[in-house]
Amino acid sequence: MRSAHLPRRLLLAGAGSAAVAAVTACQSRAATSPTSGATTPPSGDRATDEAALRRKVASLLVVGFRGERLNGDDWIIKAVRDGLGGVILFDRDLETETVRNIRSPGQVTALVKTLKEASPGRLIVSIDQEGGRTSRLNPSNGFPATKSQAEIGAQNSPPVTREWARGLVDSLTRIGVTLNYAPVVDLNVNPESRAIGKLDRSFSADPAVVVSNASEEIRAHRAAGVKTSLKHFPGSGSAAGNTDFEVVDVGSTWKPRELEPFERLIRAGLADSVMAAHVLNRQLDPTYPASLSPAVVTDLLRQRLGWQGPVVSDDMQAVAITRRYGSEEAVALGLRAGLDLLVFANQQVYDPDVVDKTLDTVVGLVRSGRLTEARIDESVARVDTLRPKR
Repeated sequence: MRSAHLPRRLLLAGAGSAAVAAVTACQSRAATSPTSGATTPPSGDRATDEAALRRKVASLLVVGFRGERLNGDDWIIKAVRDGLGGVILFDRDLETETVRNIRSPGQVTALVKTLKEASPGRLIVSIDQEGGRTSRLNPSNGFPATKSQAEIGAQNSPPVTREWARGLVDSLTRIGVTLNYAPVVDLNVNPESRAIGKLDRSFSADPAVVVSNASEEIRAHRAAGVKTSLKHFPGSGSAAGNTDFEVVDVGSTWKPRELEPFERLIRAGLADSVMAAHVLNRQLDPTYPASLSPAVVTDLLRQRLGWQGPVVSDDMQAVAITRRYGSEEAVALGLRAGLDLLVFANQQVYDPDVVDKTLDTVVGLVRSGRLTEARIDESVARVDTLRPKR
């Protein structure tokens, strides 16, 4: 196991001064367990207070579901009516290996319309549409083929990137998607990575190429009113495995320069949200994976890189965290680390009760004093910036 402290020569060879300061500053607190100020459970009408709290927490959840068409009795429609923050669409279901939500442009457009009409607020409709192999909208369900980020980065031409990004966005706006979990700004540190490199998900190993192409992609999304998410913080380009299916430790392979795309895009005002990775990075926190680490999410991303907007989780049902922590503890650690929007893909396991279970968990955390309602309110305010305009 590598030491939690980085050699000075490695730091000096890394990213810009702000990123380097971020790495060194977070280490003194990396080994400590997450803490949060306790609070006395609110007084007054407990039932009313709890109902209001449940609505707040529900607004912070994005959940996957099965179904090409929905009716009023479906659990996901009931959850949306009760204030669920958002949904995530998939083309295929991992367990059944059948069509999940997307069969054709007309069908999925009608599905999204049904979901939005059921929502009392501004529902987030999200998807992973990166281009190439990671595209939920693809020729198999009637959408245009798209080049991968690796292909676009290899060309590294702003006009080509703009045209490519507009193609991605046209498919999103056609069906009503409001949040795309893209661009991937991981550096292609390890071309053999089963999570990034071998899937052609990275623009380049060069931070300048990544930033240039990601900037064009984000601007194309913004021009159409679609929000984006920089992923996977603090960098998964050296990951040998995929956190959806296994625990992945990048402690011996991660480099400080992997922070540079995040730092530069945040500084340029081009971040709508940042997705925290489930990788374990022992250089930054010897105990917790990045998504559950205050040292990474709060100290590094927020305090040192200056990001004050929403932080999105990778799939909260991913094996990388559920195998070690279980779902309830993962939610507790994630919120206390600084996550705002919790994504449950409902792919690794399919649980129609995931919303109610998560609400019960978070209400219990507040009632016990492990989490404050003020902390929930902070996340509500941040997540509201990701919601579509009416």
